[in-house]
Amino acid sequence: MTSLSSSHAVYVGSFDPPTLGHLDIIRRAAAIFDRLTVGIGINPDKRPLFSPDERRSLMTDVVKPFANVQVEYFHSLTVDFIRQRGARILVRGVRTLSDIEAEFTMTLANRALDPEIDTIFLMASEKYTHISSSLIKQIAQLAQHSAASKLGEFVPPEVVAPLLAKYKQSDPATSG
Repeated sequence: MTSLSSSHAVYVGSFDPPTLGHLDIIRRAAAIFDRLTVGIGINPDKRPLFSPDERRSLMTDVVKPFANVQVEYFHSLTVDFIRQRGARILVRGVRTLSDIEAEFTMTLANRALDPEIDTIFLMASEKYTHISSSLIKQIAQLAQHSAASKLGEFVPPEVVAPLLAKYKQSDPATSG
């Protein structure tokens, strides 16, 4: 039996795109655990805006300030990914009561699949509870320049230009 580390946690998601809410959870988890692996889940049933390599590149840029954070993507069950990394803690961020209900169900399933993996929930900071990747994609796709210039209130700076490029808009802050 492999020894799993409680000082190493894994935070998983699609991160399509990475948001300030994701970064908030990463910052806080990185302060709690010696090592944090951000796992970008690849779901073949979803059609993401960014490719797995693009998401890994964006997230790697976003987490550069954190020496104890690494970024990888995976195609397996979350519990298998966590075990393969030698971790035993899954970090999840929750924003709303509906998040808590969905996360509770997923935690029970994960516990049935691997009872050695524990889940730790971090409540989203109040200023990020309304942010979701879906909302950000909608803003980026439909926004005129004034709203597009506000994307920095939802996503890290490293994400703004690539996000706008996906919808063929220029970043108002850099266009002249």
